[in-house]
Amino acid sequence: MPEGHTLHRLARLHQKLFARRPVGVSSPQGRFAESAALIDGRPMTRAEAHGKHLFHRYGPDLVVHVHLGLYGTFVEGEAPAPAPVGQLRMRLVGETHYADLRGPTACELITSADVREIRKRLGEDPLRRDADAERVWARITKSRSPLATLLMDQAVVAGVGNVYRAELLFRHGLDPQLPGNRLERATWDAMWPDLVALMRDGVRRGRIDTVRREHDPRRRGEPGRKDRHGGEVYVYRRAGMPCLVCGTEVAHAEHANRNLFWCPVCQPAA
Repeated sequence: MPEGHTLHRLARLHQKLFARRPVGVSSPQGRFAESAALIDGRPMTRAEAHGKHLFHRYGPDLVVHVHLGLYGTFVEGEAPAPAPVGQLRMRLVGETHYADLRGPTACELITSADVREIRKRLGEDPLRRDADAERVWARITKSRSPLATLLMDQAVVAGVGNVYRAELLFRHGLDPQLPGNRLERATWDAMWPDLVALMRDGVRRGRIDTVRREHDPRRRGEPGRKDRHGGEVYVYRRAGMPCLVCGTEVAHAEHANRNLFWCPVCQPAA
């Protein structure tokens, strides 16, 4: 599932390509056709993201809410748009570009009040200017749940997925099973700005890079391992491979139906 930086990249791109100009909106597949007809030809006033949710605003009571889920994708290109092919849920056509949405978990027309309700259910988004790290800290320290659970809980931190979870815990030497209420304040004060910086870098680069320069295997003359997300990582999907810091085999386990990766030495059991 795309992590938060992907949705913020999409919001920035769609803001650039479509905002403040009339947008043709259609649903060749038909599942979004009635809603598309209500906004077709209206100017998109704003595109924004919160966590893994994307919002296209056409007015106070005309907001397209998109959640990509596991299979959703947007593809953009220069106009004119080609003839629709396959299960195309929503097509946007602007003055110079088009964007096609396929396979989302959600694509619905909602109101600004609905947006507020969605955001109330979400935790703080590290990529938003209005994010409040103190609210995240309060939720974490009140919980006995493992950090591995809390960091993936979208009601605690919105936008963090499996990759950022694994990499953030490694970078701060934390046992994934450490209960939230045992996390030290000084550690949290280092973690939050690090997470913000990593995710902002992901927005800029379009990939997740988490390896510090001094640990980059390419500096030792070794080939770098590119994760499928396009960046260099410490532990995510590196099970059985040597840790880039200590050489210990990276461990793997299933945690809450998701894959969890960590280094047993760099992240010792609490």
